[in-house]
Amino acid sequence: MVGVQPVRRSIVFFLVPDFTMVAFATALEPLRSANRMLGFDAYSWRLASVDGKPVQASNGVECAVDTSLEDERRKMTGAERPSMVIVCAGLNIETYAPRTVLAWLREEYNRGVAIGGLCTGAYVLAQAGLLANRRCAIHWENLPGFAERFPKAHVFADLFEVDQNVYTCAGGTAAMDMMLKLIGDDFDDHIVNRVCEQMLTDRVRSPTDRQRLPLRARLGVQNSKVLSIIELMEANLAEPLSLVEIAGHVGLSRRQIERLFRHEMGRSPARYYLEIRLDRARHLLLQSSMPVVEVAVACGFVSASHFSKCYRELYARSPQQERADRKQMLAA
Repeated sequence: MVGVQPVRRSIVFFLVPDFTMVAFATALEPLRSANRMLGFDAYSWRLASVDGKPVQASNGVECAVDTSLEDERRKMTGAERPSMVIVCAGLNIETYAPRTVLAWLREEYNRGVAIGGLCTGAYVLAQAGLLANRRCAIHWENLPGFAERFPKAHVFADLFEVDQNVYTCAGGTAAMDMMLKLIGDDFDDHIVNRVCEQMLTDRVRSPTDRQRLPLRARLGVQNSKVLSIIELMEANLAEPLSLVEIAGHVGLSRRQIERLFRHEMGRSPARYYLEIRLDRARHLLLQSSMPVVEVAVACGFVSASHFSKCYRELYARSPQQERADRKQMLAA
Protein backbone atom coordinates (compact mmCIF):
# COMPACT_ATOMS: atom_id res chain seq x y z
CA MET A 1 0.00 0.00 0.00
CA VAL A 2 1.47 3.32 -1.16
CA GLY A 3 2.33 5.78 1.60
CA VAL A 4 2.21 3.29 4.44
CA GLN A 5 5.36 3.00 6.51
CA PRO A 6 6.44 -0.67 6.45
CA VAL A 7 6.17 -1.38 10.17
CA ARG A 8 6.98 -5.00 10.93
CA ARG A 9 6.39 -6.90 14.16
CA SER A 10 7.29 -10.48 14.98
CA ILE A 11 5.20 -11.89 17.81
CA VAL A 12 5.61 -15.01 19.94
CA PHE A 13 2.37 -16.37 21.36
CA PHE A 14 3.38 -18.43 24.40
CA LEU A 15 0.66 -20.98 25.17
CA VAL A 16 -0.03 -21.97 28.77
CA PRO A 17 -2.02 -25.17 29.42
CA ASP A 18 -5.78 -24.48 29.60
CA PHE A 19 -5.38 -21.24 27.66
CA THR A 20 -8.59 -19.63 26.41
CA MET A 21 -9.05 -20.30 22.71
CA VAL A 22 -11.35 -17.34 22.04
CA ALA A 23 -8.80 -14.85 23.39
CA PHE A 24 -5.97 -16.45 21.40
CA ALA A 25 -8.00 -16.51 18.18
CA THR A 26 -9.27 -12.94 18.50
CA ALA A 27 -5.73 -11.72 19.13
CA LEU A 28 -4.27 -13.55 16.14
CA GLU A 29 -6.96 -12.97 13.50
CA PRO A 30 -6.72 -9.14 13.41
CA LEU A 31 -3.02 -9.51 12.57
CA ARG A 32 -3.76 -11.86 9.68
CA SER A 33 -6.47 -9.53 8.41
CA ALA A 34 -4.20 -6.48 8.75
CA ASN A 35 -1.56 -8.18 6.61
CA ARG A 36 -4.19 -8.79 3.94
CA MET A 37 -5.42 -5.19 4.04
CA LEU A 38 -1.88 -3.81 3.94
CA GLY A 39 -0.70 -6.06 1.13
CA PHE A 40 2.43 -7.19 2.96
CA ASP A 41 3.31 -9.15 6.08
CA ALA A 42 3.57 -6.40 8.65
CA TYR A 43 2.92 -9.00 11.34
CA SER A 44 4.51 -12.42 11.64
CA TRP A 45 4.06 -14.85 14.50
CA ARG A 46 5.02 -18.18 15.91
CA LEU A 47 3.60 -20.28 18.72
CA ALA A 48 5.70 -21.52 21.62
CA SER A 49 5.32 -23.79 24.62
CA VAL A 50 7.65 -24.82 27.43
CA ASP A 51 8.73 -28.06 25.77
CA GLY A 52 7.72 -27.49 22.15
CA LYS A 53 4.87 -29.98 22.44
CA PRO A 54 1.21 -29.23 21.63
CA VAL A 55 -0.76 -27.41 24.30
CA GLN A 56 -4.37 -28.16 25.18
CA ALA A 57 -6.74 -25.22 25.41
CA SER A 58 -9.46 -25.03 28.04
CA ASN A 59 -11.97 -26.30 25.45
CA GLY A 60 -9.97 -29.51 24.99
CA VAL A 61 -8.53 -28.64 21.58
CA GLU A 62 -4.79 -29.30 21.21
CA CYS A 63 -2.77 -26.61 19.47
CA ALA A 64 0.56 -27.44 17.82
CA VAL A 65 3.42 -25.00 18.39
CA ASP A 66 6.52 -23.98 16.44
CA THR A 67 9.15 -23.62 19.15
CA SER A 68 10.09 -24.47 22.72
CA LEU A 69 11.31 -22.22 25.50
CA GLU A 70 14.84 -23.46 24.82
CA ASP A 71 14.46 -22.47 21.14
CA GLU A 72 13.22 -19.02 22.11
CA ARG A 73 16.18 -18.50 24.43
CA ARG A 74 18.53 -19.19 21.54
CA LYS A 75 16.66 -16.73 19.33
CA MET A 76 16.89 -13.89 21.86
CA THR A 77 20.29 -12.68 20.70
CA GLY A 78 19.84 -13.18 16.96
CA ALA A 79 17.85 -11.89 14.03
CA GLU A 80 14.84 -13.99 15.06
CA ARG A 81 14.37 -12.19 18.37
CA PRO A 82 10.69 -11.20 18.56
CA SER A 83 9.46 -7.66 18.97
CA MET A 84 6.64 -8.87 21.23
CA VAL A 85 5.84 -11.87 23.46
CA ILE A 86 2.23 -12.56 24.44
CA VAL A 87 1.35 -15.04 27.18
CA CYS A 88 -1.92 -16.83 26.39
CA ALA A 89 -3.51 -18.18 29.56
CA GLY A 90 -6.91 -19.17 30.91
CA LEU A 91 -8.03 -21.62 33.57
CA ASN A 92 -6.02 -22.82 36.59
CA ILE A 93 -3.40 -20.11 36.15
CA GLU A 94 -2.94 -19.70 39.91
CA THR A 95 -0.83 -22.88 40.03
CA TYR A 96 1.32 -22.07 36.97
CA ALA A 97 4.70 -20.53 37.74
CA PRO A 98 7.68 -22.27 36.05
CA ARG A 99 10.78 -20.27 37.02
CA THR A 100 12.27 -20.77 33.57
CA VAL A 101 9.26 -19.06 31.97
CA LEU A 102 9.35 -16.14 34.40
CA ALA A 103 13.10 -15.65 33.89
CA TRP A 104 12.68 -15.75 30.10
CA LEU A 105 9.92 -13.12 30.19
CA ARG A 106 12.06 -10.82 32.33
CA GLU A 107 15.02 -11.23 30.02
CA GLU A 108 12.93 -10.55 26.90
CA TYR A 109 11.50 -7.43 28.53
CA ASN A 110 14.95 -6.22 29.59
CA ARG A 111 16.06 -6.55 25.97
CA GLY A 112 13.32 -4.17 24.85
CA VAL A 113 10.73 -6.74 23.78
CA ALA A 114 7.09 -5.76 24.41
CA ILE A 115 5.32 -8.17 26.76
CA GLY A 116 1.62 -9.01 26.78
CA GLY A 117 -0.91 -11.21 28.53
CA LEU A 118 -4.28 -12.50 27.33
CA CYS A 119 -7.10 -13.38 29.74
CA THR A 120 -5.29 -14.49 32.92
CA GLY A 121 -1.86 -13.96 31.37
CA ALA A 122 -1.46 -11.01 33.74
CA TYR A 123 -0.90 -13.60 36.52
CA VAL A 124 2.24 -14.83 34.79
CA LEU A 125 3.49 -11.31 34.08
CA ALA A 126 2.91 -10.33 37.72
CA GLN A 127 4.76 -13.41 38.95
CA ALA A 128 7.65 -12.37 36.70
CA GLY A 129 7.67 -8.97 38.43
CA LEU A 130 6.63 -7.07 35.30
CA LEU A 131 3.43 -5.48 36.63
CA ALA A 132 4.66 -3.70 39.75
CA ASN A 133 3.31 -0.12 39.69
CA ARG A 134 1.76 -0.70 36.26
CA ARG A 135 -1.81 -0.56 35.06
CA CYS A 136 -3.12 -3.93 33.93
CA ALA A 137 -6.34 -5.76 33.11
CA ILE A 138 -7.55 -9.25 33.92
CA HIS A 139 -10.84 -11.11 33.59
CA TRP A 140 -13.39 -9.88 36.15
CA GLU A 141 -13.76 -13.36 37.61
CA ASN A 142 -10.05 -13.43 38.53
CA LEU A 143 -9.71 -9.81 39.61
CA PRO A 144 -10.36 -10.22 43.38
CA GLY A 145 -7.76 -12.97 43.84
CA PHE A 146 -5.25 -11.17 41.61
CA ALA A 147 -5.62 -7.89 43.48
CA GLU A 148 -5.04 -9.60 46.82
CA ARG A 149 -2.05 -11.59 45.60
CA PHE A 150 -0.32 -8.78 43.68
CA PRO A 151 -1.03 -5.55 45.60
CA LYS A 152 1.71 -3.64 43.73
CA ALA A 153 -0.05 -4.12 40.38
CA HIS A 154 -2.66 -1.50 39.49
CA VAL A 155 -5.34 -3.85 38.21
CA PHE A 156 -8.60 -2.65 36.68
CA ALA A 157 -11.77 -4.29 35.40
CA ASP A 158 -11.05 -2.78 31.98
CA LEU A 159 -11.09 -4.55 28.64
CA PHE A 160 -7.38 -3.95 28.15
CA GLU A 161 -4.53 -1.82 29.39
CA VAL A 162 -1.35 -0.63 27.71
CA ASP A 163 1.28 0.69 30.11
CA GLN A 164 4.42 1.61 28.20
CA ASN A 165 5.71 -1.69 26.78
CA VAL A 166 3.31 -4.00 28.66
CA TYR A 167 -0.04 -5.06 27.19
CA THR A 168 -2.74 -6.92 29.12
CA CYS A 169 -6.36 -7.72 28.35
CA ALA A 170 -9.28 -9.37 30.12
CA GLY A 171 -9.60 -12.14 27.54
CA GLY A 172 -12.52 -13.10 25.35
CA THR A 173 -13.10 -10.64 22.54
CA ALA A 174 -11.20 -7.94 24.47
CA ALA A 175 -8.07 -9.45 22.90
CA MET A 176 -9.31 -8.22 19.52
CA ASP A 177 -9.73 -4.68 20.84
CA MET A 178 -6.20 -4.70 22.23
CA MET A 179 -4.70 -5.90 18.95
CA LEU A 180 -6.74 -3.39 16.95
CA LYS A 181 -5.28 -0.69 19.21
CA LEU A 182 -1.80 -2.05 18.39
CA ILE A 183 -2.54 -2.02 14.65
CA GLY A 184 -3.89 1.52 14.92
CA ASP A 185 -0.73 2.67 16.70
CA ASP A 186 1.44 1.01 14.04
CA PHE A 187 -0.55 2.31 11.07
CA ASP A 188 -3.76 4.34 11.12
CA ASP A 189 -7.51 4.26 11.68
CA HIS A 190 -8.14 3.50 7.99
CA ILE A 191 -6.45 0.10 8.32
CA VAL A 192 -8.22 -0.57 11.62
CA ASN A 193 -11.59 0.23 10.04
CA ARG A 194 -10.93 -2.13 7.15
CA VAL A 195 -9.96 -4.90 9.55
CA CYS A 196 -13.13 -4.26 11.55
CA GLU A 197 -15.23 -4.54 8.40
CA GLN A 198 -13.59 -7.86 7.54
CA MET A 199 -14.22 -9.19 11.05
CA LEU A 200 -17.82 -7.90 11.13
CA THR A 201 -17.28 -5.72 14.17
CA ASP A 202 -18.50 -2.15 14.12
CA ARG A 203 -15.95 -0.47 16.37
CA VAL A 204 -12.87 -0.75 18.56
CA ARG A 205 -14.06 -0.63 22.14
CA SER A 206 -12.35 1.71 24.57
CA PRO A 207 -9.95 0.17 27.12
CA THR A 208 -12.23 1.37 29.91
CA ASP A 209 -15.43 -0.15 28.50
CA ARG A 210 -16.92 -2.45 31.13
CA GLN A 211 -16.19 -6.16 31.02
CA ARG A 212 -19.46 -7.31 32.54
CA LEU A 213 -22.97 -6.52 31.47
CA PRO A 214 -24.42 -3.44 33.14
CA LEU A 215 -26.23 -4.27 36.37
CA ARG A 216 -29.56 -3.49 34.72
CA ALA A 217 -29.04 -6.22 32.12
CA ARG A 218 -27.16 -8.65 34.37
CA LEU A 219 -29.76 -8.67 37.14
CA GLY A 220 -32.87 -7.88 35.12
CA VAL A 221 -33.61 -4.98 37.47
CA GLN A 222 -34.98 -1.68 36.20
CA ASN A 223 -35.37 0.31 39.42
CA SER A 224 -32.58 2.91 39.46
CA LYS A 225 -32.57 3.18 43.27
CA VAL A 226 -32.03 -0.56 43.68
CA LEU A 227 -29.23 -0.47 41.10
CA SER A 228 -27.57 2.42 42.94
CA ILE A 229 -27.74 0.51 46.22
CA ILE A 230 -26.23 -2.63 44.66
CA GLU A 231 -23.39 -0.55 43.18
CA LEU A 232 -22.71 0.84 46.66
CA MET A 233 -22.67 -2.67 48.10
CA GLU A 234 -20.29 -4.00 45.44
CA ALA A 235 -17.94 -1.07 46.06
CA ASN A 236 -17.87 -1.67 49.83
CA LEU A 237 -17.28 -5.36 50.47
CA ALA A 238 -14.31 -5.22 52.85
CA GLU A 239 -16.02 -2.66 55.10
CA PRO A 240 -19.76 -3.14 54.59
CA LEU A 241 -22.00 -0.12 54.91
CA SER A 242 -24.88 -0.19 57.36
CA LEU A 243 -28.39 0.09 56.00
CA VAL A 244 -28.60 3.53 57.63
CA GLU A 245 -25.50 4.65 55.70
CA ILE A 246 -26.89 3.23 52.46
CA ALA A 247 -30.19 4.99 53.06
CA GLY A 248 -28.34 8.27 53.50
CA HIS A 249 -26.50 7.81 50.19
CA VAL A 250 -29.61 7.12 48.11
CA GLY A 251 -32.13 9.36 49.88
CA LEU A 252 -34.51 6.62 51.00
CA SER A 253 -35.63 5.36 54.37
CA ARG A 254 -34.63 1.96 55.69
CA ARG A 255 -38.20 0.76 55.33
CA GLN A 256 -38.37 1.89 51.70
CA ILE A 257 -35.13 0.02 50.92
CA GLU A 258 -36.45 -3.12 52.60
CA ARG A 259 -39.65 -2.97 50.53
CA LEU A 260 -37.77 -2.32 47.28
CA PHE A 261 -35.41 -5.27 47.77
CA ARG A 262 -38.22 -7.63 48.72
CA HIS A 263 -40.05 -6.65 45.56
CA GLU A 264 -37.11 -6.47 43.09
CA MET A 265 -34.65 -9.02 44.49
CA GLY A 266 -36.87 -11.36 46.46
CA ARG A 267 -34.75 -11.00 49.59
CA SER A 268 -33.80 -8.42 52.19
CA PRO A 269 -30.98 -5.95 51.43
CA ALA A 270 -28.95 -7.48 54.29
CA ARG A 271 -29.28 -10.94 52.75
CA TYR A 272 -28.32 -9.71 49.29
CA TYR A 273 -25.31 -7.85 50.69
CA LEU A 274 -24.20 -11.00 52.49
CA GLU A 275 -24.50 -13.08 49.33
CA ILE A 276 -22.30 -10.79 47.22
CA ARG A 277 -19.68 -10.70 49.99
CA LEU A 278 -19.70 -14.50 50.12
CA ASP A 279 -19.43 -14.64 46.33
CA ARG A 280 -16.27 -12.53 46.50
CA ALA A 281 -14.97 -14.78 49.29
CA ARG A 282 -15.52 -17.83 47.12
CA HIS A 283 -13.48 -16.28 44.32
CA LEU A 284 -10.66 -15.54 46.75
CA LEU A 285 -10.71 -19.09 48.12
CA LEU A 286 -10.51 -20.57 44.65
CA GLN A 287 -8.01 -18.14 43.14
CA SER A 288 -5.58 -17.37 45.95
CA SER A 289 -3.68 -18.98 48.79
CA MET A 290 -4.86 -16.39 51.33
CA PRO A 291 -5.55 -17.90 54.76
CA VAL A 292 -9.26 -18.32 55.44
CA VAL A 293 -9.15 -15.70 58.20
CA GLU A 294 -7.70 -13.15 55.75
CA VAL A 295 -10.39 -13.98 53.20
CA ALA A 296 -12.97 -13.38 55.93
CA VAL A 297 -11.51 -9.96 56.78
CA ALA A 298 -11.23 -9.00 53.08
CA CYS A 299 -14.94 -9.68 52.68
CA GLY A 300 -16.11 -7.80 55.75
CA PHE A 301 -16.53 -10.56 58.33
CA VAL A 302 -15.52 -9.87 61.92
CA SER A 303 -14.44 -13.44 62.63
CA ALA A 304 -13.47 -16.60 60.77
CA SER A 305 -16.10 -18.60 62.67
CA HIS A 306 -18.92 -16.27 61.58
CA PHE A 307 -17.60 -16.34 58.02
CA SER A 308 -17.48 -20.15 57.99
CA LYS A 309 -21.01 -20.40 59.36
CA CYS A 310 -22.42 -18.06 56.70
CA TYR A 311 -20.41 -19.74 53.95
CA ARG A 312 -21.65 -23.20 54.89
CA GLU A 313 -25.26 -22.00 54.99
CA LEU A 314 -25.04 -20.64 51.43
CA TYR A 315 -22.78 -23.20 49.72
CA ALA A 316 -23.38 -26.30 51.88
CA ARG A 317 -19.65 -26.68 52.51
CA SER A 318 -17.06 -24.95 54.63
CA PRO A 319 -14.43 -22.60 53.19
CA GLN A 320 -11.80 -25.24 53.99
CA GLN A 321 -13.74 -27.88 52.07
CA GLU A 322 -14.14 -25.51 49.10
CA ARG A 323 -10.40 -24.99 48.89
CA ALA A 324 -9.59 -28.70 49.47
CA ASP A 325 -11.97 -29.73 46.66
CA ARG A 326 -10.33 -27.19 44.35
CA LYS A 327 -6.85 -28.53 45.10
CA GLN A 328 -8.03 -32.09 44.54
CA MET A 329 -9.53 -31.16 41.19
CA LEU A 330 -6.31 -29.45 40.04
CA ALA A 331 -4.23 -32.45 41.11
CA ALA A 332 -6.44 -34.90 39.23
